[in-house]
Order: sequence, then structure tokens, then C-alpha cells
Amino acid sequence: MVKPSLHLPKSSSSWVHNAVSSLTDMIKHYHIDGIDIDYEHFRTSPELFAECIGQLITSLKRSGTISFASIAPYEDDTVKSHYLALWRKYGQVIDYVNFQFYAYDKVSVPQFITNFKMQASNYGGGQLLASFQSDGGGGLRPSDGYFEACNELKDQGKLGGIFIWCADESKGNKFQYEKNSQDLHAA
Repeated sequence: MVKPSLHLPKSSSSWVHNAVSSLTDMIKHYHIDGIDIDYEHFRTSPELFAECIGQLITSLKRSGTISFASIAPYEDDTVKSHYLALWRKYGQVIDYVNFQFYAYDKVSVPQFITNFKMQASNYGGGQLLASFQSDGGGGLRPSDGYFEACNELKDQGKLGGIFIWCADESKGNKFQYEKNSQDLHAA
């Protein structure tokens, strides 16, 4: 994942121009079809963040450089304010909300579903991905009912997809969780 620096730009248009140029080069070189916006530390206002990132995604999609874009917020007041500002203004160009549910403390199945529904209301109309960390971490783990919760959300028509962090860690279990996720979606 490449994260262009989002320092205070001289102007939002100069930042967007530079980001579009550098990302386009990388996207074409590595044959990438989408981007995931995963900022966690901000040096600018929610409004300027929203404007810069929103214009970046819009420009990359309009030119056909990418076919999809996702954002990766988590439950933190500063992170929330920036991503919700982006969502309110540019939600129409964001394909997936890869909410980092594994950033929560360890939770039960009912708590996970409650957290999921709360975030679904924050990002209304978005394809919200249920996520977990393959090596454990916080949130709801597969061994504690993650796939049970996903089945319930799927039955309710609320599951937009699954995001697993990270492939390097999943390799050790022969990508079993990824296979379970594919089976859940195929059923």
C-alpha cells in the first residue's frame, strides 16, 4: 500500500496533481486496479483531507487508472472525523468501506454485529466490509465466532464483503480464512 504524504499542501489542487501523477505511474507499472486509502495520522483538517483524497479518487477513476477505491477507517475520534468528512462529500466515488473492526478490543458475536451496524449507519449506502486480523488481534476472531457473525449479517443482507489483514500472516495457515470467506460468499 502506498500512502502519499498528506502534509499541508500549498493548495489542494497542487497536492492532488502530484498524487495523481505519482500514483498513476505506480499503478500502471505494477498493474494495480484499485487503491485503499489508509491514513491514520493527519496534519490537516477533515475538510482539506476530504477535498484532497476525494479529488484524487475522482481523478484516478475518471481517467480509468483505477476501477475501485476503498477507505480504511477505524473507531477513533480523529480518524472518524476525517473519514466521515470524506464519505459525506465523496462517498459516491468510494466503492468499499474497509472498516478496521480488528482495531476494537476483543468482542463477542453480538458486540461485533452491533459495531458493524453502527458503522453501517455512519457509512450509509456504502459496501461495508467486515474485517479481522488473521494472526489474532482485536475485534472478533474466527475462533470466537467471526464467521457466525458474518453469516448472520449476510442473512440480513448487510454484509458488503470481508477484509482479512494480512496475507503474509494468512500464508502460515494456507489461507484457510480466505477460503472460508469465499465459501461464505458462495453459499
